Amino acid sequence: MYIPTTKNELDHLGWDKLDIILVTGDSYIDSPYIGTTVIGKVLLDAGFKVGIIAQPDIESGKDICRLGEPTLFWGVSAGCLDSMVANRTATGRKRKKDDYTPGGENNLRPDRASIVYSNLIRKNFKNTSPIILGGIEASLRRIAHYDFWTDKIRKSILIDAKADFLLYGMADQSVVELATAIKENVNPNKIRGLCYISRNKPEDIAELPSFKEVTNDKSIFTKMFHTFYNNTDPVTAIALCQQQDTRYVVQNPPARYLSTAELDHIHDLNYERNVHPYYLRGGAVKALETIRFSITTHRGCYGECSFCAISMHQGRTVRWRSKKSIINEAKQMTKHRMFKGIINDVGGPTANMYGFECARKATKGCCTDKRCIYPEVCAGLKTTHTPQTQLLKELRQIPDIKKIFVTSGIRHDMVIADKNNGYEYLKQIVCHHVSGQMKLAPEHSETNVLNMMGKPGKESLIEFRKLFYKLSEDIGKKQFLTYYMIAAHPGCTQEDMLKLKRFASRELKLLPEQIQVFTPTPSTYSTLMYYTEQDPFSGKPCFVEKSVKGREKQKNCIRNPNFR
Repeated sequence: MYIPTTKNELDHLGWDKLDIILVTGDSYIDSPYIGTTVIGKVLLDAGFKVGIIAQPDIESGKDICRLGEPTLFWGVSAGCLDSMVANRTATGRKRKKDDYTPGGENNLRPDRASIVYSNLIRKNFKNTSPIILGGIEASLRRIAHYDFWTDKIRKSILIDAKADFLLYGMADQSVVELATAIKENVNPNKIRGLCYISRNKPEDIAELPSFKEVTNDKSIFTKMFHTFYNNTDPVTAIALCQQQDTRYVVQNPPARYLSTAELDHIHDLNYERNVHPYYLRGGAVKALETIRFSITTHRGCYGECSFCAISMHQGRTVRWRSKKSIINEAKQMTKHRMFKGIINDVGGPTANMYGFECARKATKGCCTDKRCIYPEVCAGLKTTHTPQTQLLKELRQIPDIKKIFVTSGIRHDMVIADKNNGYEYLKQIVCHHVSGQMKLAPEHSETNVLNMMGKPGKESLIEFRKLFYKLSEDIGKKQFLTYYMIAAHPGCTQEDMLKLKRFASRELKLLPEQIQVFTPTPSTYSTLMYYTEQDPFSGKPCFVEKSVKGREKQKNCIRNPNFR
């Protein structure tokens, strides 16, 4: 069943009025990979009447008004991507394509979509039901943050959007609690994972430096960010507040992580794995090609790469689904009328983090003085690839499945660190789960840059490469590695890029084609470095290439044979 998006669907269901309307910057894809869809399904499962309005026309009220006004709240999300990242390149150019828009043309998602949609609702519905922000754009902009596009510190998006509440993180637990509280007319201000605005500073809540303070002093901004980052683990986090004008933005501790059974339940809900027919009229949605027949096995990432927001949004503790639930999903896929025997991906933020975690995290939370796999893989993690190896073996035995790919990214350093199971895991991947090429994300080769990124040294990459090609040769397959690299990351100079080019030519035997210019996004350590031009841990100055010309030059020197 699709979540209704038209009045005809409401009539068919016999619904006069909706409890909740979700507004999103993506087209409506009914898939467990789409956050708005998952939230809608979870709310439906909890007994609420839910509708979706995707990519509404912002110049009129024709779309935003077509389902009427909800009795409980509006849920507003920019979509699966921060709208500024979806719409602009790292050098500020307008993107022509949008993989989440019918037809692929980037013409339906506005910049700062969460703010624009909130204003659109207020314009067309006076004194309306509460507006709740969610999704990654809101999640990462929930306190004072550096905004690359305006090159300044901005207030919480909760303030700028004039919304009533903000749910950060995955929110599939807290959104039901919030809907229930509003329905029962109960004060929701103690719900975990919730941000709200208070006229007064709440008692017994830790106070971050004010918006005014962090705007005027970069060292205070850095101090604030450390406190913010260190209070994102549900086991240890405390409530925080920040004065932004005459009011306070209050952030409750994060929602507790879902158990395996709860994750299974969410993925066992019915998903059509297609674009809603109302939106499909506008053309194909490219994102669906990848996610229609892919399987999410887990959430969270303990990689903590400095430039990545996954650990801030999904969490630094990995939680996984049961093998039974994953296998049942694969079996259901084989019954889909469009299934042709290929599963495009089995994984998560990092594929080979499935099925194991550091035992201390459950009671003590994440370490504040070290990371799980940087600068090397921690022995306390007890890395083992056996759970995913066994899972893939059982998936391969399902009738009507011809091929299963693992494309969501593998941490090569973890494979090398797993002395007991890493070799067998990679052998299985090479033999059965590579589409001809495997993509790795070493990001760079130079130690000084990798340290700023929180990425491992190049030694494990070289060892992994040798093992990959040996295993491919042993089974008689011509398979290749390709590499993602980042240019213009804080700490990276033009000379560092030239060294990367020489390393790639000498050790990798190719020049990487997939090179991304670093884009500062809110709530990451790399963005903090970009803004302050300092190493946030040592306080030492950090070179940052900020000119458009210089950033492009760092990228282009890899491809240009005239650069030496």
